[in-house]
Amino acid sequence: MKRRTLELGAIACLVSQGPATLDETRITMDKWIETQQIISKERKDWQQGKEILQGRLELVKNEIALLQGKIQEAQAGVAEAKRKRDELTAEVDRLAATGATLTEAVTRMEAGIEPIYRALPQPVRERLELLVRRIPEDPATTKVSNAERFQNVLGILNEINKANNEIAVSYEVHELADGKPSEVQAIYVGLAQAYYVSGGGEAGIGRPGADGWKWEPSKSIAHDVTWSLEILQGKQSPAFVGLPMRIQ
Repeated sequence: MKRRTLELGAIACLVSQGPATLDETRITMDKWIETQQIISKERKDWQQGKEILQGRLELVKNEIALLQGKIQEAQAGVAEAKRKRDELTAEVDRLAATGATLTEAVTRMEAGIEPIYRALPQPVRERLELLVRRIPEDPATTKVSNAERFQNVLGILNEINKANNEIAVSYEVHELADGKPSEVQAIYVGLAQAYYVSGGGEAGIGRPGADGWKWEPSKSIAHDVTWSLEILQGKQSPAFVGLPMRIQ
Protein backbone atom coordinates (compact mmCIF):
# COMPACT_ATOMS: atom_id res chain seq x y z
CA MET A 1 0.00 0.00 0.00
CA LYS A 2 2.86 2.37 0.82
CA ARG A 3 4.54 1.68 -2.52
CA ARG A 4 1.25 2.40 -4.33
CA THR A 5 0.91 5.70 -2.47
CA LEU A 6 4.43 6.74 -3.51
CA GLU A 7 3.69 5.97 -7.16
CA LEU A 8 0.46 7.98 -7.10
CA GLY A 9 2.32 10.80 -5.40
CA ALA A 10 4.93 10.83 -8.14
CA ILE A 11 2.22 10.97 -10.82
CA ALA A 12 0.45 13.73 -8.96
CA CYS A 13 3.70 15.65 -8.79
CA LEU A 14 4.11 15.40 -12.53
CA VAL A 15 0.55 16.65 -13.07
CA SER A 16 0.98 19.50 -10.60
CA GLN A 17 3.95 20.88 -12.54
CA GLY A 18 1.62 22.02 -15.19
CA PRO A 19 0.81 20.92 -18.69
CA ALA A 20 3.50 18.83 -20.41
CA THR A 21 3.83 17.59 -23.91
CA LEU A 22 3.12 14.01 -24.75
CA ASP A 23 6.80 13.34 -25.43
CA GLU A 24 7.85 14.76 -22.13
CA THR A 25 5.26 12.65 -20.36
CA ARG A 26 6.40 9.53 -22.21
CA ILE A 27 10.05 10.20 -21.41
CA THR A 28 9.21 10.78 -17.79
CA MET A 29 7.21 7.54 -17.58
CA ASP A 30 9.98 5.61 -19.33
CA LYS A 31 12.51 6.86 -16.79
CA TRP A 32 10.19 6.05 -13.94
CA ILE A 33 9.62 2.53 -15.31
CA GLU A 34 13.38 2.12 -15.87
CA THR A 35 13.99 3.24 -12.29
CA GLN A 36 11.48 0.73 -11.03
CA GLN A 37 13.11 -1.99 -13.08
CA ILE A 38 16.53 -1.09 -11.67
CA ILE A 39 15.15 -1.13 -8.15
CA SER A 40 13.49 -4.49 -8.80
CA LYS A 41 16.69 -5.94 -10.28
CA GLU A 42 18.77 -4.63 -7.37
CA ARG A 43 16.28 -6.09 -4.93
CA LYS A 44 16.35 -9.44 -6.75
CA ASP A 45 20.16 -9.42 -6.95
CA TRP A 46 20.37 -8.54 -3.27
CA GLN A 47 18.00 -11.39 -2.40
CA GLN A 48 20.02 -13.85 -4.49
CA GLY A 49 23.27 -12.56 -2.96
CA LYS A 50 21.75 -12.93 0.48
CA GLU A 51 20.76 -16.52 -0.24
CA ILE A 52 24.23 -17.28 -1.61
CA LEU A 53 25.87 -15.74 1.44
CA GLN A 54 23.55 -17.64 3.76
CA GLY A 55 24.40 -20.87 1.90
CA ARG A 56 28.11 -20.14 2.17
CA LEU A 57 27.70 -19.24 5.84
CA GLU A 58 25.90 -22.53 6.48
CA LEU A 59 28.63 -24.42 4.60
CA VAL A 60 31.32 -22.69 6.67
CA LYS A 61 29.42 -23.53 9.86
CA ASN A 62 29.24 -27.20 8.79
CA GLU A 63 32.95 -27.21 7.96
CA ILE A 64 33.73 -25.64 11.35
CA ALA A 65 31.59 -28.26 13.10
CA LEU A 66 33.33 -31.02 11.13
CA LEU A 67 36.76 -29.61 11.98
CA GLN A 68 35.81 -29.29 15.64
CA GLY A 69 34.73 -32.94 15.61
CA LYS A 70 38.03 -33.97 14.02
CA ILE A 71 39.94 -31.85 16.54
CA GLN A 72 38.11 -33.60 19.38
CA GLU A 73 38.86 -36.98 17.82
CA ALA A 74 42.52 -36.00 17.41
CA GLN A 75 42.70 -34.81 21.01
CA ALA A 76 41.13 -38.07 22.16
CA GLY A 77 43.63 -39.97 20.01
CA VAL A 78 46.52 -37.99 21.50
CA ALA A 79 45.25 -38.69 25.01
CA GLU A 80 44.93 -42.41 24.21
CA ALA A 81 48.39 -42.48 22.65
CA LYS A 82 49.82 -40.76 25.74
CA ARG A 83 48.06 -43.27 27.99
CA LYS A 84 49.46 -46.19 25.99
CA ARG A 85 52.91 -44.58 25.95
CA ASP A 86 52.79 -44.19 29.73
CA GLU A 87 51.71 -47.83 30.07
CA LEU A 88 54.55 -48.97 27.80
CA THR A 89 57.04 -46.83 29.70
CA ALA A 90 55.87 -48.33 32.98
CA GLU A 91 56.10 -51.83 31.48
CA VAL A 92 59.61 -51.14 30.19
CA ASP A 93 60.65 -49.92 33.64
CA ARG A 94 59.10 -52.99 35.25
CA LEU A 95 60.84 -55.34 32.82
CA ALA A 96 64.13 -53.51 33.34
CA ALA A 97 63.81 -53.95 37.10
CA THR A 98 62.91 -57.62 36.65
CA GLY A 99 65.85 -58.07 34.28
CA ALA A 100 68.21 -56.53 36.82
CA THR A 101 66.88 -58.89 39.51
CA LEU A 102 67.31 -61.89 37.22
CA THR A 103 70.83 -60.80 36.28
CA GLU A 104 71.76 -60.54 39.94
CA ALA A 105 70.24 -63.96 40.67
CA VAL A 106 71.95 -65.80 37.80
CA THR A 107 75.26 -64.10 38.63
CA ARG A 108 75.04 -65.44 42.20
CA MET A 109 74.17 -68.90 40.90
CA GLU A 110 77.11 -68.89 38.48
CA ALA A 111 79.44 -67.81 41.27
CA GLY A 112 78.17 -70.72 43.39
CA ILE A 113 78.94 -73.25 40.64
CA GLU A 114 82.74 -72.85 40.88
CA PRO A 115 83.26 -74.26 44.42
CA ILE A 116 80.82 -77.08 43.67
CA TYR A 117 82.65 -77.86 40.43
CA ARG A 118 86.02 -78.06 42.21
CA ALA A 119 84.59 -80.64 44.64
CA LEU A 120 83.16 -82.91 41.93
CA PRO A 121 84.71 -86.23 40.90
CA GLN A 122 86.90 -86.04 37.84
CA PRO A 123 84.48 -88.00 35.57
CA VAL A 124 81.66 -85.61 36.44
CA ARG A 125 83.90 -82.59 35.94
CA GLU A 126 84.79 -83.84 32.48
CA ARG A 127 81.10 -84.15 31.59
CA LEU A 128 80.43 -80.62 32.79
CA GLU A 129 83.53 -78.95 31.37
CA LEU A 130 81.85 -77.49 28.27
CA LEU A 131 78.91 -76.15 30.29
CA VAL A 132 81.18 -74.60 32.90
CA ARG A 133 83.19 -72.88 30.16
CA ARG A 134 80.02 -71.11 29.08
CA ILE A 135 79.82 -69.22 32.36
CA PRO A 136 80.83 -65.60 31.56
CA GLU A 137 84.20 -64.52 32.91
CA ASP A 138 82.87 -61.00 33.49
CA PRO A 139 79.10 -60.95 34.17
CA ALA A 140 79.04 -57.14 33.97
CA THR A 141 80.14 -57.01 30.32
CA THR A 142 78.83 -60.32 28.93
CA LYS A 143 76.58 -60.27 25.87
CA VAL A 144 75.00 -63.59 26.78
CA SER A 145 71.30 -63.24 27.63
CA ASN A 146 69.91 -64.06 31.06
CA ALA A 147 67.82 -66.84 29.53
CA GLU A 148 70.93 -68.56 28.11
CA ARG A 149 72.80 -68.14 31.38
CA PHE A 150 69.92 -69.62 33.41
CA GLN A 151 69.62 -72.50 30.97
CA ASN A 152 73.34 -73.20 31.29
CA VAL A 153 73.26 -73.11 35.11
CA LEU A 154 70.23 -75.39 35.22
CA GLY A 155 71.99 -77.80 32.85
CA ILE A 156 74.97 -77.95 35.21
CA LEU A 157 72.80 -78.44 38.28
CA ASN A 158 70.79 -81.18 36.56
CA GLU A 159 73.97 -83.06 35.71
CA ILE A 160 75.24 -82.67 39.29
CA ASN A 161 71.94 -83.91 40.69
CA LYS A 162 71.99 -86.86 38.31
CA ALA A 163 75.54 -87.77 39.37
CA ASN A 164 74.56 -87.51 43.02
CA ASN A 165 71.84 -90.13 42.56
CA GLU A 166 73.80 -92.83 40.78
CA ILE A 167 76.60 -95.28 41.37
CA ALA A 168 79.24 -94.87 38.69
CA VAL A 169 82.36 -96.83 37.79
CA SER A 170 85.34 -95.01 36.33
CA TYR A 171 88.83 -96.01 35.16
CA GLU A 172 91.32 -93.56 36.62
CA VAL A 173 95.01 -93.15 37.41
CA HIS A 174 95.85 -92.81 41.09
CA GLU A 175 99.10 -92.63 43.00
CA LEU A 176 99.38 -95.77 45.13
CA ALA A 177 101.21 -96.44 48.37
CA ASP A 178 104.57 -96.87 46.60
CA GLY A 179 104.22 -93.36 45.11
CA LYS A 180 103.81 -94.65 41.56
CA PRO A 181 100.75 -93.82 39.46
CA SER A 182 98.63 -96.81 38.48
CA GLU A 183 95.33 -97.39 36.72
CA VAL A 184 92.49 -98.26 39.09
CA GLN A 185 88.77 -98.83 38.97
CA ALA A 186 86.83 -96.36 41.09
CA ILE A 187 83.27 -96.68 42.36
CA TYR A 188 81.53 -93.37 43.05
CA VAL A 189 78.52 -93.53 45.36
CA GLY A 190 76.82 -90.32 44.40
CA LEU A 191 79.04 -87.35 45.21
CA ALA A 192 79.77 -88.24 48.82
CA GLN A 193 82.05 -91.27 48.77
CA ALA A 194 84.21 -93.33 46.43
CA TYR A 195 86.36 -96.45 46.52
CA TYR A 196 89.09 -97.72 44.23
CA VAL A 197 91.03 -100.90 43.71
CA SER A 198 94.04 -101.51 41.48
CA GLY A 199 94.91 -104.56 39.44
CA GLY A 200 97.43 -105.46 42.14
CA GLY A 201 94.77 -105.44 44.85
CA GLU A 202 95.57 -102.06 46.41
CA ALA A 203 92.46 -100.17 47.50
CA GLY A 204 91.52 -96.83 48.92
CA ILE A 205 88.73 -94.45 49.88
CA GLY A 206 88.00 -91.08 48.34
CA ARG A 207 86.00 -88.14 49.69
CA PRO A 208 85.30 -84.67 48.25
CA GLY A 209 87.28 -81.67 49.46
CA ALA A 210 87.34 -77.95 48.76
CA ASP A 211 90.13 -78.41 46.18
CA GLY A 212 89.05 -81.74 44.74
CA TRP A 213 88.82 -85.31 45.95
CA LYS A 214 91.16 -86.64 48.60
CA TRP A 215 92.21 -90.28 48.45
CA GLU A 216 93.69 -92.44 51.19
CA PRO A 217 94.81 -96.08 51.02
CA SER A 218 92.74 -98.78 52.76
CA LYS A 219 93.97 -102.33 52.20
CA SER A 220 91.15 -103.82 54.23
CA ILE A 221 88.46 -102.93 51.70
CA ALA A 222 90.16 -104.34 48.59
CA HIS A 223 88.08 -107.55 48.56
CA ASP A 224 84.78 -105.76 49.14
CA VAL A 225 85.51 -103.16 46.45
CA THR A 226 86.42 -105.90 43.95
CA TRP A 227 83.26 -107.79 44.86
CA SER A 228 81.17 -104.62 44.42
CA LEU A 229 82.70 -104.02 41.00
CA GLU A 230 81.87 -107.55 39.88
CA ILE A 231 78.26 -107.09 41.03
CA LEU A 232 77.98 -103.81 39.13
CA GLN A 233 79.50 -105.42 36.03
CA GLY A 234 77.07 -108.36 36.25
CA LYS A 235 79.75 -110.91 37.10
CA GLN A 236 78.24 -111.62 40.54
CA SER A 237 74.69 -111.84 41.83
CA PRO A 238 73.39 -108.79 43.68
CA ALA A 239 74.26 -108.91 47.37
CA PHE A 240 74.79 -106.64 50.35
CA VAL A 241 78.39 -105.46 50.55
CA GLY A 242 79.59 -103.55 53.58
CA LEU A 243 81.94 -100.68 52.82
CA PRO A 244 83.02 -97.92 55.20
CA MET A 245 81.08 -94.68 54.86
CA ARG A 246 81.66 -91.37 56.56
CA ILE A 247 78.81 -88.85 56.51
CA GLN A 248 79.80 -85.21 56.88
